[in-house]
Amino acid sequence: MTLIKSISGIRGTIGGRSGDALTPLDIVRFTSSYARFISSKGLDSNVIVIGRDARISGKMLLNIVSGTLIGCGFDVLDIGLSTTPTVEVTVQKESAAGGIILTASHNPKQWNALKLLNSKGEFISADDGKIILDFASSDDFIFSDISEIGSYNFDDSFNEKHIDAVLALDLVDVDLIRSKKFKIVLDAVNSTGGIVIPRLLERLGVDCIKLFCDPTGDFPHNPEPLPENLGQISDMVIDLNADLGIVVDPDVDRLALICEDGSMFGEEYTLVSVADYVLSKKSGNTVSNLSSTRALSDITKKHQGKYFASAVGEVNVVEKMKKYNAVIGGEGNGGIIYPTLHYGRDALVGIALFLTYLAEQNISCKSLRNTYPNYYMSKNKIDLDLSVDISRIFNTIQLKYSSNKLNTIDGLKIDFDQGWVHLRRSNTEPIIRIYSESTSQDKAEELSQDFINQIKEIL
Repeated sequence: MTLIKSISGIRGTIGGRSGDALTPLDIVRFTSSYARFISSKGLDSNVIVIGRDARISGKMLLNIVSGTLIGCGFDVLDIGLSTTPTVEVTVQKESAAGGIILTASHNPKQWNALKLLNSKGEFISADDGKIILDFASSDDFIFSDISEIGSYNFDDSFNEKHIDAVLALDLVDVDLIRSKKFKIVLDAVNSTGGIVIPRLLERLGVDCIKLFCDPTGDFPHNPEPLPENLGQISDMVIDLNADLGIVVDPDVDRLALICEDGSMFGEEYTLVSVADYVLSKKSGNTVSNLSSTRALSDITKKHQGKYFASAVGEVNVVEKMKKYNAVIGGEGNGGIIYPTLHYGRDALVGIALFLTYLAEQNISCKSLRNTYPNYYMSKNKIDLDLSVDISRIFNTIQLKYSSNKLNTIDGLKIDFDQGWVHLRRSNTEPIIRIYSESTSQDKAEELSQDFINQIKEIL
């Protein structure tokens, strides 16, 4: 059993002993700590928005979290089976005090989590997360008396309101998409994407062929939208002569695309293609995290914009997007952040913008992919003994490559002419993660292996 408490929330496997897994007692403790934190902000609103993906344990978490918040004096707005970006948009539009998303994102079905939002509908900062963790480590919990307990309200209309907001965006051309009569296969891994994405595609005039769209929470395959998990939809795209395939993760903040020949468009290139479209319509800057593809920088430069890299993590990407007034940003895992609507990864926004661009270019999905530079990634890790001084390893390597372009905001990233390598320490384990990118898969893997060998020599 596993329980992970971090600055962004709490997640774990269901069942087991309190403190070792995500049990009802742990849920109450962490929810109460979040409520105490929100109370300390002195906000005008007393409403906390709750939404959940379709995980089997979701109803249990919902009941516990809702009851705890009511006991802490907050009014709960339960928007039902929804998506992470829908909760974020709802917090923003309803001027709520905060929000809690009940989802473990791409983790297997035995996992669940509480993802915490601030009053802007954005993930809480690292500093705020530390405050909540401090509250949770104490036994100082005080609940409201009968005259001050909160209320509960259920309203599942916000999925449709989210779709309305996406379709109203200036850069989403509904009529143009409708004119193309796209046929698209959708894999929603039996979660809430199976509710929301078909409705979005229907309103865009798309013939949507559903695969795993029954929101039972019983994931038919590993829910992370990686190539090794998407064989069935790839075959269906070919067999049904579809224009493309769309894959979302359980909470619908990541978007993967499949070309008409069954090949992967590439999660990294979801953001690249959408950025290419957005930058063709409005000039500006872009942001992604350090472990994302160089292709975004290339595309940004093509449009005379400036590219900036952030530390890994959505909250870090958002912070840098605000700092540099980026018009588009996100993460290489298929996460599109389009600030015109909200500062959060949003697969609905990504789909609508991508389809508009595909329709505008009047070419196939594969042909669009072929317009972008080809980079390949290798992702590895080294398990270390707890006694190892990781800082010494990084400092030694940094000194060796001091003549290269270096970035140290999140571990160590070293740029080379034909690629880069990014070394990061894990926040929870004695591990160094080694990500590399180059102009071929062999070169990317050779680059990673070279640095693995260098680290072993230093040990």
